[in-house]
Amino acid sequence: MQVTETLNEGLKRSYTITVSAAELDAKVQEKLVEAQPEIEIKGFRKGKVPLAILRKQFGQRLLGDAMQDAIDGAMREHFEATGHRPAMQPDVKMTNEDWKEGDDVVVAMSYEALPEIPETDLSVVTLERLVVKAEAEAVEDALKNLAETAQSFEDKEGAAAEGDQVVIDFLGKVDGEAFEGGAAEDYPLVLGSNSFIPGFEAQLVGAKAGDEVNVNVTFPQEYGAKHLAGKDAVFECKIKAVKGPKAAEINDDLAKQFGADSLEALKTQIAERLEAEYNGAARAVLKRALLDQLDEMVKFDLPPSLVEAEAKQIAHQLWHDENPEVHDHNHGEIEVKDEHKTLAERRVRLGLLLAEVGRKAEVEVTDAEMTQAVLAQARQYPGQERAFFEFIQKNAAMQQQLRAPIFEDKVVDHIVAGAKVTEKEVSKDDLQKAVEALDQM
Repeated sequence: MQVTETLNEGLKRSYTITVSAAELDAKVQEKLVEAQPEIEIKGFRKGKVPLAILRKQFGQRLLGDAMQDAIDGAMREHFEATGHRPAMQPDVKMTNEDWKEGDDVVVAMSYEALPEIPETDLSVVTLERLVVKAEAEAVEDALKNLAETAQSFEDKEGAAAEGDQVVIDFLGKVDGEAFEGGAAEDYPLVLGSNSFIPGFEAQLVGAKAGDEVNVNVTFPQEYGAKHLAGKDAVFECKIKAVKGPKAAEINDDLAKQFGADSLEALKTQIAERLEAEYNGAARAVLKRALLDQLDEMVKFDLPPSLVEAEAKQIAHQLWHDENPEVHDHNHGEIEVKDEHKTLAERRVRLGLLLAEVGRKAEVEVTDAEMTQAVLAQARQYPGQERAFFEFIQKNAAMQQQLRAPIFEDKVVDHIVAGAKVTEKEVSKDDLQKAVEALDQM
């Protein structure tokens, strides 16, 4: 077996791999000897079929396997000897297309090698972690919001306003005929909740108890019941009561509704939850600052194929962000612009750097962490969790998509742990401004 370098330019590499006919023949013979003990042919006992007969019967079939094994082995030995790691799957093809049994096999292999990542002293990284305490005012605001969600309704005099609850009997008709599911009695409807067909609730604003109101609406074209989609309808409504909202009192009883033993315990829980949210936002700011520093500190050649693929992905994603009405990929080719390439270079550089830091630090994503990630994704498909789990188990690409961000965050934590980090206490508004600034970069 012979490997000859034909291109060495930057990160681009090309080689010619020659597997001699004798080596192929030896591989076929090896496979025949390996299979002989299990083969039984009429006239011969199991395991006693002569190799010459096996070669005649199975030789052609094994030749293709032997050829693939020889090429795979040559590539494996090449990467072990050179230490190269291809950026993407190598391009491999036979050059002697008129090959016939007895000829040498000549294969051309080309790829882009991942670059050598320069040693970097990450201990010189300096970062500032923003710290926000849960202020009493924020806790009180959160308590008021909880009280509103636990609100009740009390009878009120006068006309119904948005936010009020009306208790109604209604009967819906299309073309003068009542339809199934279009009637109810004593139905409590909160005006402004948008729980009914668009336009329905607005026509009840101003109604009083005892009023009878005909509500005219048009079912949406995408309405679930196909026989009603796009149809005009009239709902005959009788207003039986108008009720105004009353927020729950902020006391121990409210706390118990939300699983706390007392109001003070609920306040503590709210403060902890708020600070957890603040910490999450502050970590995003810290991570961006770290990545910005790393991007400036470390420079190396990038595989053009990775940058090109990433730039296309960025352009594609941004196009869909700007055209949210398009849910498929039936659109023309999307132009890759300079700003896409610049962002792609940053992402590829940082991705390779973090991967190398993680490799040297032996950072790993545990099975438990992967299980948690799959569970979090599965919750987006209620009732189909088992099918989602099975899909992930069979899809290596999806597993990598889930593993990659976990790995990146663990590497970031590893770098931050060895960096010089100072804390700065700021207000909630200052933190919010810092988070908003991330989207403007």
